[in-house]
Amino acid sequence: MNRTLRILQWSLIGLGLVLIGVFIAALVHRELGSRSAMRDFEAAREAARTTPSPSPTVEPAPTRVLPSELPVDSTLWAQGRIAKYNESLSHQFAAPIAVLRIPKIGLEVPVLDGTDDLTLNRAVGRIEGTATIENMGNLGIAGHRDGYFRGLKDVAVGDTIKLETLTGELTFVIDKISIVMPTDVHVLAPTERPTITLVGCYPFYYVGKAPQRYVVRATLQGSPAS
Repeated sequence: MNRTLRILQWSLIGLGLVLIGVFIAALVHRELGSRSAMRDFEAAREAARTTPSPSPTVEPAPTRVLPSELPVDSTLWAQGRIAKYNESLSHQFAAPIAVLRIPKIGLEVPVLDGTDDLTLNRAVGRIEGTATIENMGNLGIAGHRDGYFRGLKDVAVGDTIKLETLTGELTFVIDKISIVMPTDVHVLAPTERPTITLVGCYPFYYVGKAPQRYVVRATLQGSPAS
């Protein structure tokens, strides 16, 4: 009997030792697994810090392009002006800063920057020292009386002038037409409200160098004329 009890006792002790061993092995395995997981986590976190996140794809904004070539109605033009226009076609010009349209007379012409002879043979030009397209005040635009601006003889107060720019189209209303001497530059003085001042030589059919200037002023629609 005693022998049987002793065998059972040692068996239980042995089983206990085995269970304790299994328990210790489980603890060691869990600790090692936890440390491995922590190392993996730290490595992943470090990689996230050093790898830049992809930038979101941004579609480029559409770029507005102004036409540099437009149909030309030279019905009223002088023959000499037509010849100079044709000569200008062989030259390269910077992109237009705007497009000027006067529906009353069917005028549609690019506006270039400057008023040298070559520029005005090809288009109409912004007068140096006047407002810019970006900072509209009194924007002076010159054109030849025997070319693009010959049709100005048929406009009247109340007619509209449209100016297409890179940001959209503006509508102006003619509020004053005057004839001045070349020295009367007050017509190009700055204005608080957006204004277009068209300037051409006068009389329109004068033979030789015309002695006066024909001035058409238009104010942005919605602004009272001064």
